[in-house]
Amino acid sequence: MHIVKEAKTFETISTELIVVGVTKHREQMQTWASFSSFYGESLETWINAGDVSTALKKLTKLPFVKDHASLKRILFVGLDERKNLTEGDLRAAFGLVGKELRALKVKEYSIWLESFTTESITVADVAFLAGEGIGLGYYSIPHYKTTSNEVDKRIDAVHLVTAAEDLDVVVASFEVGVIYADAVNEARSLINLPPNLLTATDLAHYAESLAANYNFEIEILEKAQLEELGMGGILSVNQGSYEEPRLITLKYKATDDFEEPIGLIGKGVTYDTGGYSLKPRDGMVGMKGDMGGAAAVLGAMKIIGELRPTKNVVAVIGSTDNMVSERAFKPDDVITTYSGKTVEVLNTDAEGRLVLADATTYAKQQGATALIDVATLTGGVITALGMDKTGALSNDDAFFAAFMEAAKETDEFVWRMPLTENDKKRIRKSDVADLNNSPGRDGHMIFGGGFVGEFAGDTPWIHLDIAGTSDAAAVHDLGPKGGTGVMVRTLANFVQRLGEEL
Repeated sequence: MHIVKEAKTFETISTELIVVGVTKHREQMQTWASFSSFYGESLETWINAGDVSTALKKLTKLPFVKDHASLKRILFVGLDERKNLTEGDLRAAFGLVGKELRALKVKEYSIWLESFTTESITVADVAFLAGEGIGLGYYSIPHYKTTSNEVDKRIDAVHLVTAAEDLDVVVASFEVGVIYADAVNEARSLINLPPNLLTATDLAHYAESLAANYNFEIEILEKAQLEELGMGGILSVNQGSYEEPRLITLKYKATDDFEEPIGLIGKGVTYDTGGYSLKPRDGMVGMKGDMGGAAAVLGAMKIIGELRPTKNVVAVIGSTDNMVSERAFKPDDVITTYSGKTVEVLNTDAEGRLVLADATTYAKQQGATALIDVATLTGGVITALGMDKTGALSNDDAFFAAFMEAAKETDEFVWRMPLTENDKKRIRKSDVADLNNSPGRDGHMIFGGGFVGEFAGDTPWIHLDIAGTSDAAAVHDLGPKGGTGVMVRTLANFVQRLGEEL
């Protein structure tokens, strides 16, 4: 995408369409009169009559009524009361703009930034939210239909209409927003890939492409190496499959000494049948997205590679599928994880925590001094919090509070659940092993995340269960149904914030 870096005025717009925010109280905008005059005397009449809606997120498309060399249409975006407008509202509104631009097959557009500002939302803020929101809304799910002759749609250029003096800052903000959107969309596409087209090997190849593009250090451990290391967690889950597992490690070295990296750990189960604790038919559909945690970590690493924060990062992804065969692991098995801790398997459909156990131990071995694991781990989080909230556990209040500041900025809802000593006792209750992988259906989300916490130990740790938020059952403001790429933006934002503190 090309962004024109010189300030544009209404009279010099050279795109087919301009995006303009419109509110109930336009008199608060000093420049609205000049725009109204530019458009035509009928504009205020149409707004007052409701033909151009000021309702929040309501889009109105009108032709341009005056003679103009190239401007044909104006897309008005309703913002309601300007004083009540939040960044989340704007991001969602821009998501709807992205959908409309795609439907109109627009390749080049302009956006009047000042029409979206408030007392607390600056021109640079608007530019970022526009780049991010429009990019997210523009996304569509790749498909494999042979009857479609639709040409690929993309935006070639954007013109920023603004009176801002620090234009370079404004343009940079827009570009960062685009970077965030592109990374989320790549994560979405990974989640939406059919499981026969995204194996553990394929996921490792994608990680290799990121490493090549952004100069990450990369290590891919294959099955023989995992066996040599004794990674019984991931290997037990992989026993029933003909597809080999992979343990993927990416290192972003902001400093030569690689001091105190934060560890990002992703569950990369590319398909989950439940194993011998077999899922029902309806429960198995959609399990191609059980690698949503891995997608979130890889998406965050893409942003980190683009923006180069000053915080060191080690990303570890355990990837396999969970299949049924004569070799598959089974309830009552006892396995030995990479940490040396033994686990009594009570439920083979509680497999993600076994993969995360080995990945967490490995991240600590690579020097991680703080840990965040991300996983589509339990249906219990959906029962507890619904489909729109990511559940969290943590062993460190200050670490979690800092993370929540990043989540609030990205408007990704996270809710912390309790992890009590009684919960830990139930995870450790077994007559034959150190731990059991399924203490019960009650508190299932807490037990799943708490199991991973046994391997984090005293290291500051956050667990994010995205089983509900990783997939959208219907079209939403920021995208289509399917993979959402949730936590990509928050993870990357948190790493950036950590870097700024150094």
